[in-house]
Amino acid sequence: MPKLAKYLRAGLIVAALGIAGCTESALDNIAKGNAEAPLPPRLVQVMQTKGMNKGSPILARVFKEEGVLEIWKQKTNGRYDLLASYEICKMSGKLGPKFIEGDRQSPEGFYTVRPAQMNPNSNYHLAFNIGYPNAFDRAHGRTGSNLMVHGACSSSGCFSMNDAQITEIYALARESFRGGQTEFQVQSFPFRMTAQNMARYRDDPNYEFWQNLKDGYDHFEITKVPPKVDVCEKRYVFNAVTADGATFSPTATCPAFTQPDSLKVAYQSYKSTYDAAFTSMLGSGKQAAPKPTIGGLDEAKVVAEWTRKRARGERVAIEPPSLGADGSVVQTTTRMGRIDSPLGRKMAEREATEAAKKEAAAQKAADRAAQIAAAELAKAPKPEPAPAPVAAPVEAYAQQPGMLGRMGKRLSDLFGS
Repeated sequence: MPKLAKYLRAGLIVAALGIAGCTESALDNIAKGNAEAPLPPRLVQVMQTKGMNKGSPILARVFKEEGVLEIWKQKTNGRYDLLASYEICKMSGKLGPKFIEGDRQSPEGFYTVRPAQMNPNSNYHLAFNIGYPNAFDRAHGRTGSNLMVHGACSSSGCFSMNDAQITEIYALARESFRGGQTEFQVQSFPFRMTAQNMARYRDDPNYEFWQNLKDGYDHFEITKVPPKVDVCEKRYVFNAVTADGATFSPTATCPAFTQPDSLKVAYQSYKSTYDAAFTSMLGSGKQAAPKPTIGGLDEAKVVAEWTRKRARGERVAIEPPSLGADGSVVQTTTRMGRIDSPLGRKMAEREATEAAKKEAAAQKAADRAAQIAAAELAKAPKPEPAPAPVAAPVEAYAQQPGMLGRMGKRLSDLFGS
């Protein structure tokens, strides 16, 4: 596809990443303490092997079900290649997008990180804000803040790495910013969007949203360049070029747009292969069971209320609730969380008092039952003693036939009756 390669080298898609032109003050802000750790020699060696420059642009991809964060880096030919893969240390929530503040969901979608979002002074070792909510999220009324990739292996909706991992990831971003990249893309997916996985989740309520994400996933798989991302009609559009400089508005009707012919041809070929594989997966019967997914805004509200109670220090279950298939609230554990407020302590005292009352009432009932049983036993008539056995007279044996009779007769003759 020479036209597609020419298109990529021309940088029409790459321009969406904003390469070149950071302000000095923004770059100074990202380099403090742990944030100045050098790149490990092994990563430098991989860069050299794959034809990457130390300061060339990067891209982050997250796959929630697989629990993986990948860093891709641009090669000298303009395409990106996988540089490093990290196992996510901790991640809260289920598969599916983030809906509202406090639902403990980690976001899914296409996000942008700029130097000002890098935090070298994070309480979680190092961190960067992924940029949630983006235009798509806001168009859908989704809320939340401070969604990070950070260290310390602790998460309430973020992607948490261990400290060694975030040090490497932060260093890669730092060097790319210093090399001229003004922003890098974070692509967050529920899972690798293969035909097999899409077939597994075809009945999920989030499936339509995931199909939209897959369009961007496919564009990257084809071009190995981060797609240009816009939002209109409350959906993502990728690598779209409008006529006469028309712009995209997240909630408005999409303007007329097109895509390069070479990209469309490549996409159709890719799609044909995918469709055949998807159909094959539907009839294979070899699909693994899908993982739990969030039950939409209703479940998000239930979890958010649990989060608010927990933040106030109230006595709540140590794990957040979820919604059952019938819409009922399901609590997965009865273990209660810590108490860290006056209200929480009062709740705990009340619970302890009620538990003590129940235990005392149960003991009282048991004692009363024992007393009644003892009284009934005392009132019951005592049985008459059995009469002592009376020996039969000797004459009775003498009347018996056979040996017993003969012996009885002899005894009678000797001793009388």
